Amino acid sequence: TEMTNREEAEMQMSELDLLSSMFPSEEEFTVTDQLAVAELKHYAENESAEMPSSKVQFILNVKPEVSNASLVEFSMVCALPFKYPAVLPEITVRSSLLSRAQQIHLNSDLKTYLMQNCSGEPCMLSAREWVKDHAAAYIDKELSSSSVTTSNAVQAEDTTFTRLWIYSHHIYNKQKRKNIIDWAKELSLSGFCMPGKPGVVCVEGLQSSCEEFWSRVRRLTWKRILIRHREDVSLEGGGHAEIQKQRKFPPLEEKCFDAHGARGNHMDLGQLYRFLEEKGCADIFQMYFGVEGH
Repeated sequence: TEMTNREEAEMQMSELDLLSSMFPSEEEFTVTDQLAVAELKHYAENESAEMPSSKVQFILNVKPEVSNASLVEFSMVCALPFKYPAVLPEITVRSSLLSRAQQIHLNSDLKTYLMQNCSGEPCMLSAREWVKDHAAAYIDKELSSSSVTTSNAVQAEDTTFTRLWIYSHHIYNKQKRKNIIDWAKELSLSGFCMPGKPGVVCVEGLQSSCEEFWSRVRRLTWKRILIRHREDVSLEGGGHAEIQKQRKFPPLEEKCFDAHGARGNHMDLGQLYRFLEEKGCADIFQMYFGVEGH
């Protein structure tokens, strides 16, 4: 299988090259994790290299073929599993004009299309074409009239409660740790930050506040940082009480779980697991570390 893994890596690299030559502008195609691409390239070119540690992730923005297209943009948030193209890519199509139900419907139809037409072959371009041709039809007809203003889109966003689980290679820097706490406070986010190696940050609150927090944090310099998992819940009334009801954590604070190791920076993951279990988030542990806790 070693050889086939390498072939898959080469196919992924050539597909990425193709995408960046076809869509040179960042508005159309952006790689969200440059490090993953560097690891993939190194792996494809070196017999002795280890398998990359994370999937290549990127965003393709698509303007569909419709008369009032200036109104609509769809973004395809994509990740390539290591075995791609032998397995399907992970793609989520989003647009501010899609309701949650429309988004789910669109994404499940796209997946069906890929399953029927694309297994085993590089298929990002076909997926993009499909979205370009079909996505606009998922927006309710009455919504696609020009009455859609940005304020509608903003209101829609503010009725979603989001929880982001962020993973960093390490968090030691005092200033970064202060930023994380200060920004969460400013944006009324609850959660926790576990400094050390690896670094874990969880923030929860209004979707727009979580997005703002993430855009600030990722601009800082990191060896590696990514969103490992994201939870979105529609708020029925969107009121303060409803938001409080969804929270699992107090206002964001640092959590240190009996550090051990020479620099005192390796956290006791068993304690982290028990902490998450208390909060009803034990399943997240496996997403971070790929193992069952306990």
